[in-house]
Amino acid sequence: MASFTVWDYVVFAAMLLISAIIGIYYAFAGGTQKTSKDFLMAGRSMSALPVALSLTASFMSAVTVLGTPAEIYRYGAIFCIFAITYALVVVCSAEIFLPVFYKLGITSTYEYLELRFNKYLRLCGTVLFIIQTTLYTGIVIYAPALALNQVTGFDLWGAVVATGVVCTFYCTLGGLKAVVWTDVFQVGIMVAGFSSVIIRAVVVQEGIGRIVNDSYHGGRLNFWDFDPNPLQRHTFWTIVIGGTFTWTGIYGVNQSQVQRYIACKSRFHAKLSLYINLVGLWLILVCATLCGLALYSIYKDCDPWMNNQVSALDQLMPYLVLDILRDFPGVPGLFVASAYSGTLSTVSSSINALAAVTALPSLHRTWYIFGMVGGPLLGLFALGILCSFANGIGAFVGLLSGFVISLWVGIGSQIYPPLPERTKPLSLSTAGCNISTGNLTSTVFPLTTVFSTPGAERPALADNWYSLSYLYFSTLGTLVTIVVGIIISLLTGGLKQNTDPKFLLTKEDFLSNFSRSETEQKVEVLNWKPFSVADEGTDNPAFSHIEMDVASDKNKVNGLHI
Repeated sequence: MASFTVWDYVVFAAMLLISAIIGIYYAFAGGTQKTSKDFLMAGRSMSALPVALSLTASFMSAVTVLGTPAEIYRYGAIFCIFAITYALVVVCSAEIFLPVFYKLGITSTYEYLELRFNKYLRLCGTVLFIIQTTLYTGIVIYAPALALNQVTGFDLWGAVVATGVVCTFYCTLGGLKAVVWTDVFQVGIMVAGFSSVIIRAVVVQEGIGRIVNDSYHGGRLNFWDFDPNPLQRHTFWTIVIGGTFTWTGIYGVNQSQVQRYIACKSRFHAKLSLYINLVGLWLILVCATLCGLALYSIYKDCDPWMNNQVSALDQLMPYLVLDILRDFPGVPGLFVASAYSGTLSTVSSSINALAAVTALPSLHRTWYIFGMVGGPLLGLFALGILCSFANGIGAFVGLLSGFVISLWVGIGSQIYPPLPERTKPLSLSTAGCNISTGNLTSTVFPLTTVFSTPGAERPALADNWYSLSYLYFSTLGTLVTIVVGIIISLLTGGLKQNTDPKFLLTKEDFLSNFSRSETEQKVEVLNWKPFSVADEGTDNPAFSHIEMDVASDKNKVNGLHI
């Protein structure tokens, strides 16, 4: 197998250099980053298109570039049902959460928790977000670097350090504007990387028809499975229901995403950015699916994983790139640049979000992190926005309950992974390999060879609770948080409190969804302040004046003593 050439390193370095230059430009353009609002919210002046591309770029991390094609190669195209999930997620985020966050003019979504409940819940939400983001960012940087290193010889720590340094550099200098416009550049690189692989694969296989035909006969076009069993890893219901809860926790309330669209100059642009982003999500899904099917068509008779040419499924995409693009100097570097463009966009958004809120797993386990932490947080925000009677006590007990339950099933699933009958891996073959190394005993590996079960007896919970589809982790955490929160709120006098309508989703939020009176909307957002107090504690540029305001009556929240 070929390795990286000088031109490949040149292409990768050029991507990093241009990203850094964009940060330098926005550090000095428009009077530099004078205020925290400029740094964290781009002065609330962004338009829909660049924000939409930025949202798409941050979604398309290296996990997507490397992990999704491998997922489709191993488990089939049922992953495409996420197209329905993405549509539901965008609608929920745009119509439920965005109107409330935008009209409050907040910088951090966790400010909402203090305004709606109390400062202790804001602290809980912030801590959970920091833990979630730190774990996810570590995986996004290190895991793809390891996968690329083992296949291409691409320097492991050089890639990790370069990613961290460049992200920190342009985030620190240029703030959110640099993050957004760097994402716009990087999304172009990512699409180019995907496209180069798809075009070359079609040429190698002499047409897309052969790829589709091979995939059909190999069982990869398994688009529909309506099994309602929640223990099955991927079915129509787990993807649509579980996926909607999981991704709404990201697009609806996660600071990294919300911070971008509430930086738009009007609510119209904010909502439009989400809907334009939906088109980008569909495009990414199509590209990843085609790459996954091309992987299967090319290696259907000689699987590199079972033939010990790669040690993990996450390495299949870089293996394919070096295999079919080795005669095109610089193009493998373009693919690596596309993978790291996803990493840069994700990490930069995380850095900027962390500023506003102040065991290495494999790539697919990022879902576990968002499920275990994102679900309870989604439930907490849903309680505040949709339930006028929810109070601080109910919200806290609900959050704690949802987190404990999610953590329980999540950790259990790692100790006792689901059996193959739950994950349904598709067959792979090495019948067409030229086996001369003597390290293989047969040309076709049965599934039991790859997915052997441990000798120790599995407890009953392992196959009836811990085998719950990972997509339902978020659903479980959200529902437990909401149900427990409602019950405790009702038992502790929630119906007696008087909640300010501006903290709730109201009928007016729907009636003026796409109002074009941008001037009126902008004035409302920029001039609104929750409380009138003297400025204090605002020397830290990571926080805005609004974010640092606290209730003038320290002992009351929504009319209740705490």
